[in-house]
Amino acid sequence: MTLARAAAAELIGTALLVATVIGSGIMATRLSPDDVGLQLLQNSLATGAVLVALILTLQPVSAAFNPVVSLVEALLGRITARTAAVLAVAQVVGAIAGAVLANLMFDLDAVSVATTDRTGSHLWLAEAVATFGLVVVVFGGIRTGRSETLAFAVGGYIAAAYWFTSSTSFANPAVTVGRIFSDTFAGIDPASVAMFVVMQLVGALVAYGAVRLLFPEETSA
Repeated sequence: MTLARAAAAELIGTALLVATVIGSGIMATRLSPDDVGLQLLQNSLATGAVLVALILTLQPVSAAFNPVVSLVEALLGRITARTAAVLAVAQVVGAIAGAVLANLMFDLDAVSVATTDRTGSHLWLAEAVATFGLVVVVFGGIRTGRSETLAFAVGGYIAAAYWFTSSTSFANPAVTVGRIFSDTFAGIDPASVAMFVVMQLVGALVAYGAVRLLFPEETSA
C-alpha cells in the first residue's frame, strides 16, 4: 500500500462524504422548507448511508476520512506520524473540494462562507461526546477483528449522533473545515470552527484512553 494511494483514497472519500453532507442538506431544505426536523432526518440518513458505501468501497486502501481517526491510528502504532499528517492534509483538501462540488451541483456559488453560528459550551461538549463515541466505535471494531462490520457501525453511529448530540455530530475536523465553504443548511461560521476542532481532539484523546483500556490488545474475531 503506497502512501500516495492511501492519500488519494482519503481525499476522494472525504470529498464525497462532505458533498453528501452539504448536498443532502441543500436538497432537504428545498424539498421540506418548513420542517427542520424532516430536514435533519433526510440529512442524517444520507450521511449514514454514504459512510457505509464509502467505507465498504475504500477500506482496502484507506477509509478514515477523519484526521482524529488517523491521529488515533498513529497513537496506536498502526500508522506513522508522517502518514497520519499526510492523510490529514488529504482529508482537509477533500473536504473543501466536496463543499465546492455540492455548491456547484445545486447551482450555487462555488464558495460561499457559512454564516451559521455554532457556539456555546453545550455544543462543544456535544462535539467531544460525538467524537469520543465515533473513535470508540471505529477502534472497538478494528481491535477485536471485526473490520468487516465497521462500515455499518460507523454509518449507524453517525446517523444516530446527528440526533442525540446538540451539535448534530460533526465529529471530524476535516468535515468541520469543509463546511465553512457552503452557506447552507450544513454550514458553520469560521469563528465557530476552532472550538469545534479543539473539542473533537479532546474527545478523540479521551477515546484513545478508553480504547486502550477496553481493548488492550488487537485480536482476531
